[in-house]
Amino acid sequence: MAQVSLEGIRKVYPNGFQAVQTTSFTIQDGEFVVLVGPSGCGKSTLLRMIAGLEEITEGELKIGDRVVNDVDPADRDIAMVFQNYALYPHMTVRKNIGYGLKNRGTPASEIAAKVEDAARMLNLTEYLDRKPAQLSGGQRQRVAMGRAVVRDPALFLFDEPLSNLDAKLRNQMRIEIKALQRRLGTTAVYVTHDQVEAMTMADRIIVLNAGRIEQIGTPSEIYHNPASTFVASFMGAPPMNLIRAEVDQKQVKINGYDALMVASEAFSGPITMGIRPEDVELDAQGQVKFHVDILEELGAHRLLHGRIDDQPFSVMIGKEDTAHTGETRIKLKPEALRLFDKDTGLRL
Repeated sequence: MAQVSLEGIRKVYPNGFQAVQTTSFTIQDGEFVVLVGPSGCGKSTLLRMIAGLEEITEGELKIGDRVVNDVDPADRDIAMVFQNYALYPHMTVRKNIGYGLKNRGTPASEIAAKVEDAARMLNLTEYLDRKPAQLSGGQRQRVAMGRAVVRDPALFLFDEPLSNLDAKLRNQMRIEIKALQRRLGTTAVYVTHDQVEAMTMADRIIVLNAGRIEQIGTPSEIYHNPASTFVASFMGAPPMNLIRAEVDQKQVKINGYDALMVASEAFSGPITMGIRPEDVELDAQGQVKFHVDILEELGAHRLLHGRIDDQPFSVMIGKEDTAHTGETRIKLKPEALRLFDKDTGLRL
């Protein structure tokens, strides 16, 4: 295991494009950290700098107690699992898993033992003598993980490893990767654009946007207390409702409705108000009118999509709750309201 420390890390390409703005954070021994954000936000660039596949423009990178800025990828004691499995088609599963060890001159008996152990751990024992073409996508990804596991690295790096799998298999592999990391206790950094993967797998999440870190926190912190409207809208399915509001005489109001909550006297004027769909209740006596346009049946619950005045809004209700399209009233839980600066999007 290893602690990973980034101090003032920055990446600027020769054409002047700044892919990663100056950033610092530490990943603890045995921690599973997920880098999440939309395409082009810098998450893969950051991972590749940790791996040594991308040159660091500024700053210091440590794996354990060693500064590795100028250390070759092969000497960083890392193992990487990519989106494409990068398996050798002419080799069996056994040879694919053990190939890296063979290249390092590891004795054949040790390679055999490690390959068998990894195969048992990943439920690949019966496939060891097959070639990649005879495997499913999920099995191939397990082989790629097995190749990383036998290295016994200080650090696992995952670069969107589940993107090529179908939805059901992604769910299964999420559980398997997390369980494997827990069993081995190895520090892991995982890149994804899928916020559900981030929420379900991470000990801590790092949310990136346009090359900068928007927020670092546990899944619960990120979900319930987003640091900005970007985090609020990106994390969560469905995302947090964000609507125009104002603070008037310490009262948070939506135009035309009664006060929703008390605000700090430090704030006044237009703001953005956020609330998660599950923190809204249908209530005939509720203080806010809500026009329902679409009912979305999701089995365990329902999503109502509509408008408060001209602003899009969603409400999550239980499967047993009665709902219909058209006009209704809702109640917003005051303790669940989050307030953001109208211009910067930052949490107030």
